[in-house]
Amino acid sequence: MVGSRWLILVAALSGCLCVGIGAMGSHSLPKSLEKQGFSDLDVVKKINQCEIAVKYQMFHTLVLLAIGFAPTAGFRGGWRATCLLFLGGMLLFSGGLYSMVFWDRMGHWSIVPLGGSLLMIAWLSLAFNAFFLDKSSVGTGFPNG
Repeated sequence: MVGSRWLILVAALSGCLCVGIGAMGSHSLPKSLEKQGFSDLDVVKKINQCEIAVKYQMFHTLVLLAIGFAPTAGFRGGWRATCLLFLGGMLLFSGGLYSMVFWDRMGHWSIVPLGGSLLMIAWLSLAFNAFFLDKSSVGTGFPNG
């Protein structure tokens, strides 16, 4: 296998969490929130936040999985920084939303926006790494290139 086994493992575990949290969010969360006395509007808001958190976590989990399988990437060099940015962004963005949904607290107000910023920086880092890869090992995707 090419790439990074550790990164693939982390992506696999994150994907499993996405499915579990997503299932809980759509099946047991509404009744749990109602039992806790949240208004119908708050229940809808928290379910929406949960869906957003799961969606963002899954999208970025798939990116980590792709990097993990990439023959020229893996979890080393500039790719390591990119992966750590994705992981940090996922933890802060999705984790901040999960804490608001499941525990009705976030810690500090800037956790979710900071996580979103890290995710944007991670995407730019991914672009940077892709642009500056060793050109002899990767084609451009275009004929004669």
